[in-house]
Amino acid sequence: MLTVGVLGCGLMGSGIAQVCAQAGHRTIVREVDDALVEQGLGRIRAFLDAGVARGKTTPEARDASLANLSGTTDVADLAAADVVVEAIVENLGVKREMLAALEAVIGPHALVASNTSSLCITEMAAAMRHPDRFLGLHFFSPVPVMKLVEVIRGLATSDDTYRRGMEFAATLGKAPVTAPDRPGFIVNRLLIPYLLDAIRAHESGVGTIEDIDKGMKMGCGHPMGPFTLLDFIGLDTTYYIAGIMYEEFRDPAYAPPPLLRRMVTAGRLGRKSGRGFYTY
Repeated sequence: MLTVGVLGCGLMGSGIAQVCAQAGHRTIVREVDDALVEQGLGRIRAFLDAGVARGKTTPEARDASLANLSGTTDVADLAAADVVVEAIVENLGVKREMLAALEAVIGPHALVASNTSSLCITEMAAAMRHPDRFLGLHFFSPVPVMKLVEVIRGLATSDDTYRRGMEFAATLGKAPVTAPDRPGFIVNRLLIPYLLDAIRAHESGVGTIEDIDKGMKMGCGHPMGPFTLLDFIGLDTTYYIAGIMYEEFRDPAYAPPPLLRRMVTAGRLGRKSGRGFYTY
């Protein structure tokens, strides 16, 4: 059993904390205030309770997972962690500040990872005294359901850190794949142009939102169409990732279409706001 620290208990952080606790690891999740800690832990309890109600897990397994979980607002409480996964706001400066604060309290053996979906692992590691212990572990939402983890090596990531990262992901029941330290890694490098093309196709009159979604579901076997997926991911998140990828590659395939920009400006962000391409 490992001691795992998770920085951030939002949607992704709480999911990461949950799978770590379910895997039998002692898991400490840190947030900036007590209200956010309780909100995140409450999200985990609700997910596990729903699993019991659906017969996906037992009350005993739920209780064992919750017993492995604790919350804190103090980074120093992660001092004994074997692994720390950062899942805070997607802002390079904020992440680098947090990593520097974390490195001041953790032991020399600790593995440090970021769940970033778009930022450069090498740039983040530059804030650390020991960048060789740092790598990317990119989980997918919803974390308890999605099996993939992208493992990203920065320029300074050591062979031992990479190996331990792959092994840690496997202890969570995940399937790790090695991805390059470039914006989008593997999945978003392929997914974002597809989603942006779906918006452009709709803008140019190729089909309605509903028909394009139906076409990709029933014609290609996708579990959900591109507009349903955009609403699930969040239009603001897609817009942000696309912008970073366009800045890196200068490829028009990554340029956010005007409709996406207008919808984000109008606050139509998808499921999180109650309205995106569909109304919820």
